[in-house]
Amino acid sequence: MLAFDIIIAFGFAAFLLSMAPGPDNIFVLTQSALNGARAGVFVVLGLCTGLIFHSAAVALGLAALIKASATAFTLLKFAGAAYLLYLAYQAFRAPAQGLEGNAPAMRPIALYRRGLIMNITNPKVAIFFLAFFPQFTDPTKGSVLLQIAQLGLIFMAITFVVFSSIALLAGGLSQWLTRSPTAQLVINRIAGLVFVGLAAKIALSER
Repeated sequence: MLAFDIIIAFGFAAFLLSMAPGPDNIFVLTQSALNGARAGVFVVLGLCTGLIFHSAAVALGLAALIKASATAFTLLKFAGAAYLLYLAYQAFRAPAQGLEGNAPAMRPIALYRRGLIMNITNPKVAIFFLAFFPQFTDPTKGSVLLQIAQLGLIFMAITFVVFSSIALLAGGLSQWLTRSPTAQLVINRIAGLVFVGLAAKIALSER
């Protein structure tokens, strides 16, 4: 089991890390601005589910494999970059009539899936967890696997709170945009550029 002081130290570090600008919280910001706060929260749920995958990867040694294997790392990062380029394509081609509220809203499962795929296909998350989590574990305090699971849950909870707050704040922008089709066209184009930028960042990342 984790000691209380370790939980506090890890929680504070996780809070600072989740607040730092990065692909995931920028992704939440753009999705919330485009589709509303509720949509952003479903994206956050998907991202947090992806954190479960990465925590398990660290516990089972999969993250070490990704770090050691250039092929595995490359395949995963290009899969993530390709998905972001697909989202960029969708944003660029969004018609004006769909931006005025006449198009059906995205289903929660689709938004959740966006967040999940975005997180799982980012190999840097797994490698970061591999480097970060062991610093807060102590074999003398019990099962390391259990400690990693606890750290994963804490990180996920903090990330959910921080990212959901971002979604709620950005959701206010979405309400304003629904009254301005021109502004929504602009924000969609900006979002497309952001997705392209994130795709490039992931594609050019190194182990």
